[in-house]
Amino acid sequence: MNAFSRLILSTCVVAAVALVGCKPKPGPEGQAGERPRVALVMKSLANDFFRTMAEGAREHQAAHPEQYELIVNGIKNETDLTEQVNLVEQMVARGVDAIVIAPADSKALVPVLRRAQEAGVVVVNIDNKLDAETLQQAGLKVPFVGPDNRVGAKAVGDTLAAELSRGAKVAIIEGIPTAFNSQQRRAGFEDAMREAGMTIVTVQSGSWEMEKASTVAGAILNEHPDLQAILCANDSMALGAAAAVQAAGRTGAVKIVGFDNIAAIRPLLEDGRVVATADQHADRLATFGIEAALAIVSGGAAPVDQTTPVDVVRR
Repeated sequence: MNAFSRLILSTCVVAAVALVGCKPKPGPEGQAGERPRVALVMKSLANDFFRTMAEGAREHQAAHPEQYELIVNGIKNETDLTEQVNLVEQMVARGVDAIVIAPADSKALVPVLRRAQEAGVVVVNIDNKLDAETLQQAGLKVPFVGPDNRVGAKAVGDTLAAELSRGAKVAIIEGIPTAFNSQQRRAGFEDAMREAGMTIVTVQSGSWEMEKASTVAGAILNEHPDLQAILCANDSMALGAAAAVQAAGRTGAVKIVGFDNIAAIRPLLEDGRVVATADQHADRLATFGIEAALAIVSGGAAPVDQTTPVDVVRR
């Protein structure tokens, strides 16, 4: 090999090394021009509501494959906060561009979401709103994309009140008390019942779960034999309450309402065991959050709250 050939070869090697060492930096659309990766972190996948949410998100991504990649996660049960915190940490470690989260607790998830934002991850809150005071203390701003749960629960409670006489005794089975959406649904039910002149004999937690709600409802029915209605903060708990009412031989005598409009509640709506529920459109709720996250990742939108639809579904 002559000197000129060696010079050419040396130049090519240097150029190749330079190309390898100068990988393009991440841009607003994702790393090295790739599609942004969005992680959907939900609550319990044992709940039909979140399975529907996941399905809707996957369908949205399949319809827009060129826009983003989707990673879907969920926890085993509604109270497993540690697992949800771990999921957020895993998504940050994987280098996702955005996390769209339905937090299992309105306060407990704030520290890990702050760490995610500090790592450059866009965070969008859906379904259960993060606690405003806790966010402020953490110096964190996270947009909420979701329905007004208090308004939705009030509308469901109004529907129930129309079928009761003034002064009727009712009970409320709420979700996890520290969850903002549970607090708001309870408040909406209380607004409706007090406005209609009903008597709320007790408020107890069913932790969003069917079996626990069934046990709680059974105890309430034993303690209050003249109870006329049970208002449940989600449909899984309404299913549990309906089972307890049936076991007590009081089907038809004790009216039930729920919230979420999951598939399993619809036969009970049809035969009257459940009077009404609220549809917050689980199949679209995650996609609203994903679209907000993509807009922020692309630099085209500031993080702002968005109110999504919630509608009453009657029997």
